[in-house]
Amino acid sequence: MSIKTAANTSEPPASATDSAAGAGFSPGYQRLLVGVLVLVLILNVLDRQIINVLAEPIKRDLGLSDTQLGLVTGLFFAIFYNSVSIPLGRIADNLRTNRVHLISVCLAFWSGMTALCGTAQTFWHLVLARIGVATGEAGCVPPAHSLIADTVPKAKLAMALAIFGLGSPIGAFLGKSIGGVLNDLYGWRAAFFIVGVPGVLVALLMWLLLRDPRRMRTAELSRAEPKVPLREVIAEIRGSKAFVNIILAVATAALLGAGGSVWGMIHFLRNHELSTTQAGLWLGVIGGIGGSLGTWIGGVLADRWGQKNPRHYMTPQTIGLLCNIPFLFFAWYTHNWVLAIALLILPDLFDDLYYGGTFASVQGLVSRRVRATATASMLFVTTLLGTGLGALSFGFASDLLKPYVGDKESVRLVLMGSSFLYVVPAYFFWRAGCFLKEELDRRAAIEASTLDTGKAEFNARLQQEDGD
Repeated sequence: MSIKTAANTSEPPASATDSAAGAGFSPGYQRLLVGVLVLVLILNVLDRQIINVLAEPIKRDLGLSDTQLGLVTGLFFAIFYNSVSIPLGRIADNLRTNRVHLISVCLAFWSGMTALCGTAQTFWHLVLARIGVATGEAGCVPPAHSLIADTVPKAKLAMALAIFGLGSPIGAFLGKSIGGVLNDLYGWRAAFFIVGVPGVLVALLMWLLLRDPRRMRTAELSRAEPKVPLREVIAEIRGSKAFVNIILAVATAALLGAGGSVWGMIHFLRNHELSTTQAGLWLGVIGGIGGSLGTWIGGVLADRWGQKNPRHYMTPQTIGLLCNIPFLFFAWYTHNWVLAIALLILPDLFDDLYYGGTFASVQGLVSRRVRATATASMLFVTTLLGTGLGALSFGFASDLLKPYVGDKESVRLVLMGSSFLYVVPAYFFWRAGCFLKEELDRRAAIEASTLDTGKAEFNARLQQEDGD
């Protein structure tokens, strides 16, 4: 895997180099970088999701209520994830920051905190360990997206981001399947330790194998532009109707997805009386296969349809989320667990159609200097509403219904009712598509103008150096 470098140490300005993302890297290195980042994302989601399959044994061991389960799996995690996600995104956008090292350090930290979850003796011990996991995991996706956008050509960006996104369903699959098996074999405490330790080794591997493209741009580092104030980043995001609708779409979809993931697992344990191994393995397999296919298909469709009309970056997920409604309703309604598993296959595919087209659009809707911060800002909202309120709201609703319908049916009714709400994120994705072409064209024109100005300044500087 080779990295091509220019012989001349004089380099064009940052905008010029950035516009030709991927030109300085061999295809082999591009694949290596995306591959390693996929592995990092797998561990990110695995360490976050494993608590879902371990929720019931943790509840019994520590004597927790459904609301407390929602807090520890959702809201507390989300609050601290969000507290550091934007600051870490700002750090990643700083031209002097080595994003490879940033992700490596965060990976080692959250992996260690995952292992510490297994030592919890009380509810608050577990909360503190999960806060540590959240703090580390906030430093993964925004700098990873920024790295990929700086390394892979624009024409292949949606597919590259979709491939990176495969780490999410694969990580969820491993979290559910491995978590259930490890719990039945060794207990939930050992499960946290076993899945946490490998991340430290992967962090070292990443530190040694990958290079940040910025390290190759000595001129860019020597003339690093001042950091864009956060208020300007927020103003840039708020000024994009497409971006705002994307945030609302991903946030509401994440709320339903996170709630369904946690309480869907509990539904199979309580109502279908499966073991954690059975429930984790079946839900993990269909989630891994369906989610991986959905992410891949979504990336292919986004690159194919989006090249013809950028509004179609939003089309696959709009249609898919609407198709979720009948499948999810009957999956939670049926008392036959085999039929329920079968009905959940397509929703797992539909849920992940959004990844490639959505994040490729996000990278194109904002200026290059705020990419990681923009992604972190979107994740701030989606994590707060999704991870934070998804599991908690489902658990709270279950506790409200429990006195009237019992411990089992309360979960079933909450899940059935939630299936109809998928019309909300579908609407916001459709609205985002309405504005996408105009805003992407406008941003491309601004970037091109900046590039022309930068080239002119660079050529003038070279002429002055030759004259001297």
